[in-house]
Amino acid sequence: MMITVTLLVLFSYLLGSVPTGYLIAKRVMQIDIRQHGSGNPGAANVYRIVGKWAGISTFLIDGLKGFIPVCLARHICAEWYWVAIACGVIAILGHMWTIFLKFRGGKGVATSAGVFAALLPIPTAIAFASFVVCVALWGRISIGSICACIVLPLCSYFIGNHPFSVNLMVTAIGALVIYKHIPNIKRLLAQKELKFEDGAKKRK
Repeated sequence: MMITVTLLVLFSYLLGSVPTGYLIAKRVMQIDIRQHGSGNPGAANVYRIVGKWAGISTFLIDGLKGFIPVCLARHICAEWYWVAIACGVIAILGHMWTIFLKFRGGKGVATSAGVFAALLPIPTAIAFASFVVCVALWGRISIGSICACIVLPLCSYFIGNHPFSVNLMVTAIGALVIYKHIPNIKRLLAQKELKFEDGAKKRK
């Protein structure tokens, strides 16, 4: 069984490490997305630089990178819930520090959403709703992401009867994603953070 667990963890890291935004930007515009805009290979930067559908595709695929390993682990190791948790964490870390881009990856928002959609569907839906509301009100993806990282752990603790290990994981990942947003927080405080649509390409 430990061989199976090891293979699942390795698969989770490699799938999480797939640099979706980087590959889409290369395919569509023949550019290195890390050298444009915010320099982040995530969905928001791809949306601005490459186009709407490229950004949406990046978000959805990055989400699947977290969703698939957790579902697979829950199916194969149904009696060991911790394996699904471990695979989710490893997939997120793979996205943030991808081996394919010299360990320079995204901020983990979409991949984390995929992981928690598989583990905590109702709290994740509420956190996603808070993300949408914040983006609609303030027009900034970073504010929505940070808000979702705060709302999700609270929902995990108070809605449903989730294992302590899951609540701990949600809190730790939320803190890590917020940490990855420190540059955004500094720009927000300096009133220099771009809005979602600022400079966005209107390609189909």
